[in-house]
Amino acid sequence: MPKNIIDKIWDKHVVESKKGFPDILYIDRMLMHEVTSAQAFDKLRRLNLPINDKSSLLATVDHSISTSPIDRTKMYDKQAKAQVETLRKNVKDFDIDFYDFDSQYQGIVHVIGPELGFTLPGQTMVCGDSHTATHGAFGTLAFGVGTSEVGHVLATNCILQYRPKTMKVHFSGTPGKYATAKDIIMKLIATIGIGGAAGYVIEYTGKVIESMSIEARMTLCNMSIECGARAGLIAPDQITFDYLKGKKYAPKEKNWHEAIKQWQTLKTDEGASFDKEIIIEIDNLQPMVTWGINPQHAIEINQSVPTLQQIPNAQQKLVEQAYQYTQFLPGEPVAGKPIQWAFVGSCTNGRIEDLRRAAHVLKNRHIADHVTMYVVPGSEGVRKQAIDEGLDKIFIQAGAQFRMPGCSMCLAMNDDKVPQGARCISTSNRNFIGRQGTGSITHLASPETVAASAIKGQICSYQMLLEEVCYETI
Repeated sequence: MPKNIIDKIWDKHVVESKKGFPDILYIDRMLMHEVTSAQAFDKLRRLNLPINDKSSLLATVDHSISTSPIDRTKMYDKQAKAQVETLRKNVKDFDIDFYDFDSQYQGIVHVIGPELGFTLPGQTMVCGDSHTATHGAFGTLAFGVGTSEVGHVLATNCILQYRPKTMKVHFSGTPGKYATAKDIIMKLIATIGIGGAAGYVIEYTGKVIESMSIEARMTLCNMSIECGARAGLIAPDQITFDYLKGKKYAPKEKNWHEAIKQWQTLKTDEGASFDKEIIIEIDNLQPMVTWGINPQHAIEINQSVPTLQQIPNAQQKLVEQAYQYTQFLPGEPVAGKPIQWAFVGSCTNGRIEDLRRAAHVLKNRHIADHVTMYVVPGSEGVRKQAIDEGLDKIFIQAGAQFRMPGCSMCLAMNDDKVPQGARCISTSNRNFIGRQGTGSITHLASPETVAASAIKGQICSYQMLLEEVCYETI
């Protein structure tokens, strides 16, 4: 029987399957950070259990840490400091590979995993973090788990999981010149909604996917969770293999060619079926931006905020809440809304390609006087490469702050917060109420759109910046 790639990976990792019960699923590798691992280690100690396979584990600090370029070792939040110190103790006690400050590899788990070649095609991978789907860009079945499941993997490399339904999302058409992977995934979420893929693992297909860089594929897979999917992945190809070759944890030369042979089988067979298939039309797609309080509330930047009459009845109450919170009027153009903050970074858009894109827009320009802009690389490796390429100078000359690696302003779990009442345009993945700080307002967009908006001081695309379109006097 022909199989899709999702079923191929799942079947290969089932240890035991019993009707009416979840499968026992083998997990190849797990990433850990300071927020969701402490209780799992405590349980191992209570039960006097050893780690099953230390080589399957990798840890770093990212969520709670400061990204201050002055002294990020100082942590003023007691809870955050305790989380970091607890992880440091746990990885030392259990002898787990750990990348701390100045290791040259510290960074966001979903940036350093691929960077180090820890993420490989055909694997199952988990992390106590919902955006683990990022690693699907490599043909990896990767998803977030809870703290108790983190403990299960530490002790057994297995978890209990019901087989997910499978979905094929095919992107049809050629997007506009200024549209990016971020805009493409936002278009999917806006089309099917935040629950449109609930219970499914998605395979993404289409010519636009095949032509994407591995960094762009990671951006796309990263936000699979925002339409409710358990995970999202892309079949590995030569772009994948070229990226992984020579990485620290990738197969070495004598095993490399054998690995390639195995990875080349990781594709959906002709005639294989999915539980659901959809086509998303992206022909001439323009840059997307969110206007509301979840990632579904997104439109092309040249469009206007929908009116209640354009919204299904079941969603109208939430949309009214969004109007009130984001201070948008029904029918108001999204472009031209004044912003006070701009953020480039996160596990969605904190890679070197993202920083290059932002720098391209910012070069020989300056952000608006009233805007504060943070550019936060996703890892120490990304930061070093940005400096080597002179991107740091472009950011600083443009008036932005170029900071140390971490999750930063993606979530209000560290020192980097958007002040109450301030409006931020961000390359991160969620625009929930207060996500970037109590009372803050978040608009999701691509690195180019964030950089252009910072220059204009209002929501603006790169194309609008080039054409000197200004919707409102600041």
